[in-house]
Amino acid sequence: MTTKTTQPVQGMSDLGPPEIHIWQEIEQTTRRIMALYGFEEVRTPIAEYTQVFTRSIGDTTDVVQKEMYTFEDRGGRQLSLRPEGTAGVMRYVAGFGPDAAGLRLYYVGPMFRCERPQAGRRRQFHQLGIEAIGAPNPAADVEAIALQQHVFAEIGLKGLTVEVNTRGLPDDRAAVAKGLASALKPHLGALCEDCRRRYETNILRILDCKQQTCGEIVKSLPPVTDFMCDESRRYLDEVLRLLGRLEIAVKVNPLLVRGLDYYVHTVWETRHPALGAQDALSGGGRYRIDLGSAAVEGVGFAAGIERLVTALAHDASGGARRSGHVPIWIVSHGARALEENMVLAQALRMRGVVCGIDLAGRSMKAQMREANKASAGCVVIRGDLEIEKGIVVLKNMKDGAQEELDLPEAIERLVSAGRVEVLKS
Repeated sequence: MTTKTTQPVQGMSDLGPPEIHIWQEIEQTTRRIMALYGFEEVRTPIAEYTQVFTRSIGDTTDVVQKEMYTFEDRGGRQLSLRPEGTAGVMRYVAGFGPDAAGLRLYYVGPMFRCERPQAGRRRQFHQLGIEAIGAPNPAADVEAIALQQHVFAEIGLKGLTVEVNTRGLPDDRAAVAKGLASALKPHLGALCEDCRRRYETNILRILDCKQQTCGEIVKSLPPVTDFMCDESRRYLDEVLRLLGRLEIAVKVNPLLVRGLDYYVHTVWETRHPALGAQDALSGGGRYRIDLGSAAVEGVGFAAGIERLVTALAHDASGGARRSGHVPIWIVSHGARALEENMVLAQALRMRGVVCGIDLAGRSMKAQMREANKASAGCVVIRGDLEIEKGIVVLKNMKDGAQEELDLPEAIERLVSAGRVEVLKS
């Protein structure tokens, strides 16, 4: 099979200008909001021992059985590229022992799943997420949802819906599985092949099946809360009450279970209409993860950055956003001017002014084309004659007006303006 060496691996994408500017804005906004809530960044390895994922995610989940990139290192140890962020963070957190309680961590980075590439699904994708470590507490779950919505609002997303449900206590699982098995048994022959397998191995995953026939059967089932204890139902009621106090609108979805085995109590998903059938923008919940030597409890969420970008492009506020353009372009006329303008550009950059300059000694016409391409608001023109006079020419790219200024005055004008679009002719 022949591959093109200039093409990335199928299901993985290069990321560069201009799209990268939206990504950077999302990441910068995320870091700013995380600081408001007292969360600090953690960066875990891209590869972990496979057992980290099989223990935490569950060895009967589709992620573990079908989607992980798993390989042996030179020592014969089984390693996997991380398919999600929580398991690696939990492995990190477990090293703190009893001191882990109260940790508030967030992460941003690439994840990997070996699945068929399609709209909304890639083999390398990126997530931002949080983990707040601590015992079950409805208030902590609500704060995590509020933080997520705060980030989404700040980056400019609109039209979101939040769906909430409960996975109940670990002791509820046997009763839930038994109740669902009884309700599904008359429909077993009509289920898809995957769901017939799930009926024996992980029955809750049937509720999340995307096949139309299975979906119609699932709609007829009683909600999972019918099989749970009173304590689990009260926990969900308190989460919903506190969400109401914070004026965060949510919808209870009794079919929402999330796909991983470590969830207990609250689970939720945020959806956006721009994503089509795969409309989940992010998902989260409370978890209890057994790592063998230790169990870690907490609450968190993860959001796909590719999906955030798609949703932003759909929304008017996101689609109209421009970011990363160069506000000033320095145009040189003559070899001496180029050298002096390099000094000028460095002086401006050291004082926080974003500017570009052509270093190839091209014609004035070519340099002006480059300034237009960079969406510069203003051009600083300086040739040998202007250097002799100690002046520069500022050209407003919006209306074409030009003015001559002494060099010190021009520098102060550019620095104080911040963005040269405010310069008046």
